[in-house]
Amino acid sequence: MTILPYNEIRTLFEKTGMSLTEQQYTMLDKYSELLVEYNKVMNLTGITDPQGISEKHLLDSLLIFKYTDIPNGAKVIDVGTGAGFPGVPMKIYRPDIHMTLLDSLNKRVNFLKTVSENTEKMECIHARAEEMGRKPEHREKYDIATARAVAALPVLAEYCLPYVKVGGFFIALKGPGENISEGENAVKLLGGEIEKITEYKLPCGDGRVMVNIKKVSATSTKYPRSSGQISKNHL
Repeated sequence: MTILPYNEIRTLFEKTGMSLTEQQYTMLDKYSELLVEYNKVMNLTGITDPQGISEKHLLDSLLIFKYTDIPNGAKVIDVGTGAGFPGVPMKIYRPDIHMTLLDSLNKRVNFLKTVSENTEKMECIHARAEEMGRKPEHREKYDIATARAVAALPVLAEYCLPYVKVGGFFIALKGPGENISEGENAVKLLGGEIEKITEYKLPCGDGRVMVNIKKVSATSTKYPRSSGQISKNHL
């Protein structure tokens, strides 16, 4: 068993006000099986126990739906998706959304293609975020961009906001401890506005912060810069 039994994980979800159907459970379980299997030969995650996967990967990814209103049929891109969080659980939970998973490591993208073939169909792209964000077919074409990463908000915003159409949102899923206000200048330069900051805890007690950034104007063609410039000189 790679995740908790259905009744246990459903109770875990209900503690946070979320529901989980048996069909959603079956798909999430299949994804988790593939995650654990592929993790034996490539580095996808350090969390492999059923409780950890259920809470710190699946529930953690899906709480985005509790704190954010994502429209039916929304076009979503998960930037730097890694092993597929939060994008894959989001697509399994809400099959109506159109999900694009973007990662710079081809091995991970091949894993995600296998997941897509065995769960819900997703577009899996191997590319660098700062390069694809300049391409006309992707630039400002998405309703929602997501990222679950440890990078500082100014860095994430420069990678992600170029994908978001005006009126859409960039949603950053972060751990506690970062001074989010330090990212306000970068967000503004990129055409965004911090609309909401939500602090909450997983049932295990781990703290989380969700930052909802609305795209209020087009991103200047100066951005995104090269990855070296982004990491060395924050906006």
